[in-house]
Amino acid sequence: MSGRLLLICGNFAPEPTGTGKYSGEMIKWLADNGYDCTVITSYPYYPQWQVQAPYVKNRYWYKKEVQYSDNGKRKITVYRCPQYTPANPSGKKRIIMDLSFLLSTFFKLLQLLTAKKFDVVMTVVPSFHLGFLGVLYKKIRGAKFLYHIQDLQIETARDLGMIRSPSLIKWLFILEKYILQKADIISSISEGMISKIQQKTGGNVELFPNWVDVRLFYPLENKASLKTQYGFNITDKVILYSGAIGEKQGLEMILHTAAGLKEQGHIKFLICGSGPYKKKLGSMAAALDLKNVIFFPLQPLERFNHFLNMADVHLVIQKANAGDLVMPSKLTTIMAVGGVSVITANPGTSLHEVVQLKHIGILVMAENQPALNEGIRTAVYKESGHITRNAREYALNYLATDIIMIRFERSLRHGHIDPPC
Repeated sequence: MSGRLLLICGNFAPEPTGTGKYSGEMIKWLADNGYDCTVITSYPYYPQWQVQAPYVKNRYWYKKEVQYSDNGKRKITVYRCPQYTPANPSGKKRIIMDLSFLLSTFFKLLQLLTAKKFDVVMTVVPSFHLGFLGVLYKKIRGAKFLYHIQDLQIETARDLGMIRSPSLIKWLFILEKYILQKADIISSISEGMISKIQQKTGGNVELFPNWVDVRLFYPLENKASLKTQYGFNITDKVILYSGAIGEKQGLEMILHTAAGLKEQGHIKFLICGSGPYKKKLGSMAAALDLKNVIFFPLQPLERFNHFLNMADVHLVIQKANAGDLVMPSKLTTIMAVGGVSVITANPGTSLHEVVQLKHIGILVMAENQPALNEGIRTAVYKESGHITRNAREYALNYLATDIIMIRFERSLRHGHIDPPC
């Protein structure tokens, strides 16, 4: 046995996207490699923002379940904790949700304090204040505390106007600083985020990027023929956005681009996913009479490689003030299949720098409608074979699951994450 690890996180498998996806895959990898893993988490709700079957009937109380590592040899104990889950998450509702989950996980952690000691306790942001539970367990049981930041939650809430009170933002930063000071290892998913975190800590922050299973997601031959399986013609050009549908992406820009291309019937815009903003986006498309915009639900994992390969162009869209705060995880799977991406990222952000340096996508200015329109036209009409080759190569060399997880596992043993090769 390599060690005992306790993960405390707001999202976990079987959530198909976001931080829950990565936390679930991380724990299964560690279990495959000898770790005894326990998870305290919520009932799966993301990206639909409602608790999903078969968990609905249990969502108001605690539930223990057992999952298994991918090789089926090790058990993973998962404790589901109740929380308030708003159907339409505003800033205030998100705060209530986070506090309700903190309270329920606190009582579950108290029960585990008397059980056999965990060697490592890890919390994942969001939500940032789960770090208090990591600090508590470290103080009482002497475990190593790893604080992993998937999203700079406080900055995102401030910059997107979800929290407007300057005094509240100030206190949240004070609380976050305390957690950062108590963590043994701090990690995050991009160089830009690491730079911002280091301004708070003055110390080392490790790079632990999101990964992609390059054996599950890979380029297919005869991609055009796949389109007929989804109701398109072989000659159609399919522009795909697939992922969470929320306000922070600025997805209404897709509709404005589609409106300008209505007369070109072979260009189709496909928006796939779930989220609180999807209904509003659909109403906007209907009001604009956009016959060239189609909405799909989330696609099953077993068909997702085919689905991504079917698209001619992929959209990775964010608002300008999210440029270095949220690294778009959807980009990893797009690169794995050798997809051509139109990416909104402004100069000076880490995303812009890596895309420009490695030539793995088409960059456009964030929140700039003419730039997006031009970027999509470039992706549709210009030869882009070099992008597909570069994207797949980058995924193989830098984003493959084993490459990243082997480095991460060493950090659990040695107290730091080795730099990437």
